[in-house]
Amino acid sequence: MNYVYFDLESQNLFQEVGGRDHIDKLLVACAVTWSTEKNDFSVYFEKDVPELIKELKSATKVIGFNLRGFDYLVLQPYSPETRFASIPTLDLLFDLQKLLGFHISLDSIASTTLGATKTADGIQSVEWFRSGEFDKMIEYCKADVDITRRVFEFGRDNGYIFYKSKLGSKLKVNVKWK
Repeated sequence: MNYVYFDLESQNLFQEVGGRDHIDKLLVACAVTWSTEKNDFSVYFEKDVPELIKELKSATKVIGFNLRGFDYLVLQPYSPETRFASIPTLDLLFDLQKLLGFHISLDSIASTTLGATKTADGIQSVEWFRSGEFDKMIEYCKADVDITRRVFEFGRDNGYIFYKSKLGSKLKVNVKWK
C-alpha cells in the first residue's frame, strides 16, 4: 500500500486567468507529495510535472483536499491523455461535501480536529513564487500536505473529524476513510 498525499501551488490567481472556469490556465508553481512508501516528501516544479504524474499514477491511493476541483484540473493541460478521474483518489473536500452538503475549508477541519492551522494561503503562495521565495512556497505546500495527512489519519483511526460551523461551534462528522 502506497498512499500519496498531494497538494500543488499555482503560478497565477483565478482573476488573472478569467476566473474559476479557467483553472487549467493557472500553471504549476510547485507540487508536494508525501508517500507512505518513502515516508518522506517529494517536491516538484513545473518542469517536473511528468514525474509527479507518474508518482500519482503509481499510488495505491492519492489523498488530498480539493484534488478533483483544483489540483487535477491544473495538471490536466500538462498531460491531456491522463484520465485523472481514473486515479484512485480520496478527495477529503469532495467526500465531506457529500456528507455535509456544503463546502468546508481545510483550515476549519485542521483547527478543530488537530488544533493546527494553515500557515498561509494560495494568494501568498503566488506572491512567494513571483518574488522567487521558493523555499517559503515549498514549506507552505509541505505544511498543507502534512495537515491533510494528519486529518486523514485522525478520521481513519477515529471514524470522525471535527469542523467549525458558520457560527463557530465545533461539530463532528463521521467519516469512513480507509
